Amino acid sequence: MASAQSGNESDYRQLLGELTVVVQKFLRSRFGNRPVIEDCVQEALIAVHQARHTYNPKRAFRPWLFAIVRNRTIDTLRKQQQRDNVASQYRREQEVLTQPGGQMAYPLGVADGTLLRGLSDQHREVLVLTKIIGFSIAETAKKLHISESAVKVRVHRAVGKLRKLMKEDGL
Repeated sequence: MASAQSGNESDYRQLLGELTVVVQKFLRSRFGNRPVIEDCVQEALIAVHQARHTYNPKRAFRPWLFAIVRNRTIDTLRKQQQRDNVASQYRREQEVLTQPGGQMAYPLGVADGTLLRGLSDQHREVLVLTKIIGFSIAETAKKLHISESAVKVRVHRAVGKLRKLMKEDGL
């Protein structure tokens, strides 16, 4: 790391390659082979890159590294848990909507959900995933098995349709 801090690019590349393996093994030993581990590794490596100037070569490297890995892993796992909770809640709400007389409150301030019901299923789904749950365009595209461009188009059209519906309702 000290060599990488002084500008040696090949040492820095080697360091990142070795850290990838070490961090993966460390996280897998604690959490098993879960898909979110790859996200944790990437987040940790980004954090190491961003904080590389804070490393003091006079001190041990491992404690510095694993403090970053621990903190980023906690953040990533919390974020994933929140997304899973929101997605789960959305699925439960959709089940209620499909039942006769089912009504729910959408987080758009419309108590009966009539605005979102005015959207097509495709537009409603992509809008909820990106704007309400907070998935990225890439994550949404992967979940829906469509291209990122298609997600962007659907979001754009859904927002336009939602604006139109809100104007019609005087909101």
